[in-house]
Amino acid sequence: MTDLDPVALRVAYDTKVRAREPDPVPPGATTDRDGPLLRISGLDRGGFLTYRDLGGLDGPDLDGLIRRQREFFAARGEAVEWKLHGHDEPADLGDRLRAAGFLPEPEETVVIGPAAPLAATMPVLPEGIRLREVTHRVDLERIARMEERVWGDSRGWLADGLERELAADPDGLSVVVAETGVGAGGAGGGEVVSAGWVRYVPGTGFATLWGGSTLPAWRRQGIYKALVTHRARLADARGFVYLQVDASDDSRPVLQRLGFVAVTTTTPYVFDPNR
Repeated sequence: MTDLDPVALRVAYDTKVRAREPDPVPPGATTDRDGPLLRISGLDRGGFLTYRDLGGLDGPDLDGLIRRQREFFAARGEAVEWKLHGHDEPADLGDRLRAAGFLPEPEETVVIGPAAPLAATMPVLPEGIRLREVTHRVDLERIARMEERVWGDSRGWLADGLERELAADPDGLSVVVAETGVGAGGAGGGEVVSAGWVRYVPGTGFATLWGGSTLPAWRRQGIYKALVTHRARLADARGFVYLQVDASDDSRPVLQRLGFVAVTTTTPYVFDPNR
C-alpha cells in the first residue's frame, strides 16, 4: 500500500472522476455544460461546478466563464460551489474567483487508497456500538440531527439530499450509521454517534467516501476507522479498486495510516447571491 504512485493516482482521478456527469441525475437537479465546466443546479445545497481541466483558458476568457456562472446562479437565487483543486491552472484561478465574489471555504486533501486491503480488515468497534446500512427517511433524519450536534447548524438538507439520491439510484449509494442500541423490529432505536456514505462511480474503478462526522464523546475510539473499513468492504464486493476521500485535517492522518496517499488539495469556492 505504500508504493502507490500519487501522480498516477491523480491522473486517474482527473480522468475518471472529475467532471463526470451523474447518471442518473437526482430528482429536481439539472446538468449542462459551459465550455469545459460541468454545471449542476438544483442539488440539496444549491449548484456545483466541476471540470477535468479548463483547457488552457486564461485572461478575459476565463473571467468571462467565471462571470457567467455567477450570473447564472444569481438569476436562480441559488448558491453554487466551484470545486478548485490545488493543481488546477492557471495558478491565479483562486484570485479570479475571489474577485468575482466566490469565497473560499477550508481546504481539504484529496487522498486515494486501495479498497481490497482495507476490505480484508474486520471493523473493530467500541462495546455497545454497531454499524448498520440504512435507507429509510427516519434514519436519514437521525443522521442529520447527529451532524447538527457536531456542526451547530441546520442539516435538514442532508436528509433531503440522501433521500433523493437513494430514490434516483439505490445501487449507487450506501449509507451506514454507527449507533448504540437496537429498536423494535431491528430498527435503530439508540443514538447515531457517527455516519458515512459511499458513492460507487460506475465505469471508473473508484468509490468515494463521504461523511464521517462523529459526536465528541465517541471520538478516538476507532469508529471512524471502522466506518472506512466497512465501506471498503462494500466497495470491494462490488468490484471497485480505489477509494477516494476529500479529507479534513482531522481525518487525513487516520486515512494515511490506513494506506491512503495524498494526491492534491481541493478548496470549495462558494458564491451565494443571498448573502
